Amino acid sequence: MPVNVRAIALALAGLSLAPTATAQNRSDEKPFFDLYKELVETNTVVREGSCTRAAQQIATRMKTAGYSDDNLVLFSTPEHPEDGGVVAILPGSDPSLGAMLLLGHLDVVAAKRDDWQRDPFKLVEEGGFYYARGAVDDKAMSAIWADAMIRFRQESFRPKRTVKLALTCGEETTYAFNGAEWLAKNRPELVRADFVLNEGGGGRLDQRGKRQTLAIQVGEKAAQNFTFAATNPGGHSSAPTPDNAIYHLADALKRVQGYEFPIKFSDTTRAFFAASLKALPSPTSAAIKRLMVNPRDQSADAIVSRDKVLHSTLRTTCVATLVNAGHAENALPQRATANVNCRIFPGETVAGTLVKLQELAGPKVTVTVNKPVRPIAVPPPLDPKIMEPVRTLAAKHFPGVPVVPMMSTGATDGVFFGILNMPVYGVPGLFLEPDLNGTHGLDERIRIASLYEGRDYLFDLAKTLAE
Repeated sequence: MPVNVRAIALALAGLSLAPTATAQNRSDEKPFFDLYKELVETNTVVREGSCTRAAQQIATRMKTAGYSDDNLVLFSTPEHPEDGGVVAILPGSDPSLGAMLLLGHLDVVAAKRDDWQRDPFKLVEEGGFYYARGAVDDKAMSAIWADAMIRFRQESFRPKRTVKLALTCGEETTYAFNGAEWLAKNRPELVRADFVLNEGGGGRLDQRGKRQTLAIQVGEKAAQNFTFAATNPGGHSSAPTPDNAIYHLADALKRVQGYEFPIKFSDTTRAFFAASLKALPSPTSAAIKRLMVNPRDQSADAIVSRDKVLHSTLRTTCVATLVNAGHAENALPQRATANVNCRIFPGETVAGTLVKLQELAGPKVTVTVNKPVRPIAVPPPLDPKIMEPVRTLAAKHFPGVPVVPMMSTGATDGVFFGILNMPVYGVPGLFLEPDLNGTHGLDERIRIASLYEGRDYLFDLAKTLAE
């Protein structure tokens, strides 16, 4: 999940506004809670749990709500029977309007019970929060979308625009079967739509639980891994030489650490930085103004880049994440490798990034592109037909909270819909804490009030865009 897009909201930390309300105990919340709880407590870690089981559970609830087999498709492949998903379709009354797709992923990052204070696959309510792996990423949104589709059917809502739901597997694991990619390539008729509402946006709360800002993701970086490898004949450690695979690799990684990719702006990041100027303290705000005029202003870059999220929003970034070297404690290393994870700015390419990394690595270290090579995201337009309902409903549900367009510095399954020319928007609605709620880490949690408030907002947004 692209939690970084929510982290960018820290730039607007000065806009502490209305406090969050507590969730109401409405009658319609119990079925949603039951769906959410069942989904969270179904282990969907790739190669450990089963997305297929979670998809079947949701499909059962949707059939009970009135969806027929014609409009409900469970899918998987023989090679990946536990990595399945579900697509549901609510036909619209006006075919000329096309469709919209509600997208979420069922899989979650692995969680070890010994590391957690609580069982990661049991929903625990404590101190105004729900704790569990996937409580946020991405089972909150997946449950909200499934619940919205169920409520539409129960309320006999007949949208003008066809509404589609796709809940898939594989988003959290680079080398896993990816259901979103499979659908786009093999069953495009199931998911083809005029636009997609996806994860990647959100909202930020301050330490006291007050709302600060909402973000709509309009574009994202591409995630790509590269392997750095140094090889050497090795030998006995009692007779070392400077020609050492570990040292060669270390030198290459230090050059990567010291290199800054050039600053780039997109329409989205320009809009974000322009909206941030009033909230950011001096000298950061003044430095941003200078960079927007001259991206090569190194002194301004140094000021803005003190903030790691702003730094990442300005450029492609590459960082070493895994290292493996040597074969024995008393032998010179024969091989040393590292994984370098890059987040590539829209408009730049994997091939161009590879060339720069090879240059940095030097002649004694090889650099190769890891498979799979994910598509480069195409930033969607700041379409008023999307942006205006987002802002209007935000004013209704979260009065006084600004909505800011942002580029995610992470990556989502939205990249796979570029081949279908489908713009993807990471919608706001779910407010997170300043520490991003332990997403991908220990003791993931979501504020209970934020979950139900986000459910209400996203239901209204989906309904409004379908009318």
